[in-house]
Amino acid sequence: MQRRLMLMRHAKSSWQSPAPTDHERPLNKRGRRDAQRVGKRLTEIGWVPDLVMGSDSRRTQETWERMQKHFPDVRVSFARALYLGGPAELRTEVARVSADVRTVLVLGHNPGWEEAVKALSGREVEMTTANAVLLEGKGATWGEALRRGRWSVVGVVRPKEL
Repeated sequence: MQRRLMLMRHAKSSWQSPAPTDHERPLNKRGRRDAQRVGKRLTEIGWVPDLVMGSDSRRTQETWERMQKHFPDVRVSFARALYLGGPAELRTEVARVSADVRTVLVLGHNPGWEEAVKALSGREVEMTTANAVLLEGKGATWGEALRRGRWSVVGVVRPKEL
């Protein structure tokens, strides 16, 4: 079965926030705007997930909150394992996804997402804030697809290009 994996870095966060930890940093004004614009663009080009997973950081959850109106019927889960995670954490979490799910959007962080794109596709893709990359691969299950080797980079959505 053809699998589609979208990796998206959270939108721009506020470094001026009084948040006590990195985990609690919220989005800034640009981040809130970009998350909405990227969500709209993903639906326009048919990059619609069946399932959304993400880091449990505040900025990642806020990114999804700004996007979710474009994906009203999508199941969502957030996991601490994806906070600042990379290829290994991504593989572990996504391998648990039900085989009937075709398209997964995973919201996370850098440098882990750039490393994950490279590990899956062999390509280097810059993942600035709110960038989304669509990868395609094959496998009967998500675990098999993630073990099989190379995924293809189908495209990249960048808010500064919208």
